[in-house]
Amino acid sequence: MNIQNNIEQKLLAHFEPAHLEIVNESSMHNVPRGSETHFKVVLVTPAFQGKRLINRHRAVNAVLKDELADHIHALA
Repeated sequence: MNIQNNIEQKLLAHFEPAHLEIVNESSMHNVPRGSETHFKVVLVTPAFQGKRLINRHRAVNAVLKDELADHIHALA
């Protein structure tokens, strides 16, 4: 299973972004080699127009709720 690919596919399908960047930052933490637990997401989408930052974060977290519950330790 590739968590990064799951994140990418879900965000692409839900937000139709103009720009999407997903960085696996797990290697910068004390986790086993090859882990997928810490990610940084940069998402630019018209869906965020006029929304507060907290609401943008909530929208992303809602789409990734399964990954956040079972696999992801940190999402920036």
